[in-house]
Amino acid sequence: MPRMLDVSDDVRAEIGDEEADLLLAGESAPGNYDCTSCRTPGDSEQERTSTVLFVGNETAVLAFAHASCIPSQVVTVSEEQLQGAVRSITAEEGLAGQPSLPAQAGQPGGQAVLGVTSGLVLLDGDLFPALVVEPTARIARPGTSGPGDDFLPLLIEQGFMPVTDLTRRPAGLPGWSVLLAMGQLHAVLQPGPGGGSPVSWWQAHQPLQVTDGWRAAVNRSHTVLVYAAPVGSIGQQPREDLLRDALEKAAASGVLVAAAMPLAGT
Repeated sequence: MPRMLDVSDDVRAEIGDEEADLLLAGESAPGNYDCTSCRTPGDSEQERTSTVLFVGNETAVLAFAHASCIPSQVVTVSEEQLQGAVRSITAEEGLAGQPSLPAQAGQPGGQAVLGVTSGLVLLDGDLFPALVVEPTARIARPGTSGPGDDFLPLLIEQGFMPVTDLTRRPAGLPGWSVLLAMGQLHAVLQPGPGGGSPVSWWQAHQPLQVTDGWRAAVNRSHTVLVYAAPVGSIGQQPREDLLRDALEKAAASGVLVAAAMPLAGT
């Protein structure tokens, strides 16, 4: 039976017209699936469904998601991360038969060691899912050395905006997104070189668990607020009220930037 599948041009280019047509005809796509974003059941015979292709250095895995959660797209991840996703997918009931397709992908650029904490932030009476990014050491501008910390200037050049009032929602940052797959946090993605497929700005060594409350909030908003501050500004806070206090202090000190990003969208 034909499926209500969205297959983007980028996905079709990777998997080929023949495989894309088989998917649309329902011959190689499951009717029922667990959404790769929100992990709740979906039915490609009854509702719009996105095909999402996770591409590593040598292999690729095709997953399915509610079209209301994320659009059909190609997402570049590391080979190690992709193999972890394969293990997660094959552990899910009824998903062991997902097609694995050969593909080529560019290597993401060099990355600093960034600590990432998830939490909920209250804005105008609503809880929003947030990520707080703080390096483990000072960040130097590529090609330079010295005692300075260029983390905030580099982010501002990318489009992050300084935060002076934590009660105001950050502005959106085009081309950036947050990848939540199999219900876990995998990466923060930035635009690829020359407008190509997104690449990882930060990615977890192992997918990070998020709370049910965080996942519920992101499924409502489809947006993640990403805050960033230099090393030593936030620290590891065990509770969300302490995390908010630390964010407010960083904003008051002029060392906090932020951007709103869609959930694994472009």
